[in-house]
Amino acid sequence: MDSVDLEALKSSVRWQAEGHRVLLVTVVRTWGSSPRPEGAMLAVRDDGLVVGSVSGGCIEDDIIDRVRREGIRSDRPESVKYGISAEEAHRFGLPCGGTIELVTEPLSAKSGIAELLAAVEAGRLVSRRLDMASGVATLGPAAVTDGLAFEAGTLTTIHGPRYRMLVIGAGQLSKYLCQISVGLGFQVTVCDPREEYTETWDIPGVTMVRTMPDDTVLAMRLDERCAVIALTHDPKLDDLALMEALHTPAFYVGALGSRRNNQARRERLKEFDVTDAELARLHGPVGIYIGSRTPPEIAISILAEVIAAKNHVSLPDILQVEGAKAAREIAAGEAACPISPEGEAQPAPTTPAVHS
Repeated sequence: MDSVDLEALKSSVRWQAEGHRVLLVTVVRTWGSSPRPEGAMLAVRDDGLVVGSVSGGCIEDDIIDRVRREGIRSDRPESVKYGISAEEAHRFGLPCGGTIELVTEPLSAKSGIAELLAAVEAGRLVSRRLDMASGVATLGPAAVTDGLAFEAGTLTTIHGPRYRMLVIGAGQLSKYLCQISVGLGFQVTVCDPREEYTETWDIPGVTMVRTMPDDTVLAMRLDERCAVIALTHDPKLDDLALMEALHTPAFYVGALGSRRNNQARRERLKEFDVTDAELARLHGPVGIYIGSRTPPEIAISILAEVIAAKNHVSLPDILQVEGAKAAREIAAGEAACPISPEGEAQPAPTTPAVHS
């Protein structure tokens, strides 16, 4: 689930424990363009304090105003639509023709929000069935392919990690990449059998394993909602993970390295019965080209490409590292004074870039 929605759950539980009434608002249907997807949540405290988002601002403002004026008096969930007319769409900042349906749920003991949060924080993927007539909610197991359903007086929402990520290597770059990935809602596992790296690992919310990378890939049983990123620069580790990961339906498989190293890696993988079709799925060098050189910048570059793949967005070659650098070299005539992405002349680097 989205980390923003997780914060809404956490705040709801905390506010209830402090004695506040809380209204949980969930996006259940959208028509036309919508700034937030189905399942997005907003928690509103009885004094108007909010966490989360269901629109981008204007609908939240209307809900907050109602809570402050009227309080949270209802005991039953209700559905409400915004943006049905052109006037309302304009008032609430929805794109032309956009309509959004929400379920507003006054939380109580029968809502089971504390139990839901505990399940999510334990890494479980669960469904929550809310009976609109009684306000009673029950939890059950869910599959990664399940989605939100709102019919016959019941709202079913899915909570927990929907996507998994396996990172090979526990170096400095991995720390930045994993921190951001957790915030993006991934269930992250780091694999590194080297004790000198794992002994200093201190990123909360990430599972660390010291098994060999190929064994880890097999044990995780990767599916189409998994990403694998190899970051060690050590062929003995990266190649083991890649050769197994490319046999799986993982939506993203990538490896850090220069263009020359990437070509050498592809040649090595062919020797391990990796087919040309499987090699075509390998992202390498990983990331989109943003001129990144520091570990935090490289992490952002890599995750931008991962999110594009997750959302089925096809990036043109000019945005990918290999294509962008090749185009830059052609445009600059491989001169000693290359042109930066911002269009300003820059002196040639005296040391090789980390993300080359």
